[in-house]
Amino acid sequence: MIVYAECEFFIPAAHSLKEKRAVLQRMITRTKQRYNVSISEIDHQDVWQRALLAIVTVASSKDAADRELTRALQLLESNPEWERLNIQREYL
Repeated sequence: MIVYAECEFFIPAAHSLKEKRAVLQRMITRTKQRYNVSISEIDHQDVWQRALLAIVTVASSKDAADRELTRALQLLESNPEWERLNIQREYL
């Protein structure tokens, strides 16, 4: 089972692309190290305070894949430097 999510974040403290990318890279690296997911910024690369991340995981069952993705999203949402605006989840 493959679970895919797109998650949009607002980063109010970012006043440059460099600051935004520092926040993104820290959270992307941390998430990849802790959970069996692939994650990448897929939109708003040239916007200072917004980021759209794609997150995908693969597991033998829907429950296992959903659980792994949910944990990764919880880690991302726990970052006080940004706030989640939107999330869309798909099961493939």
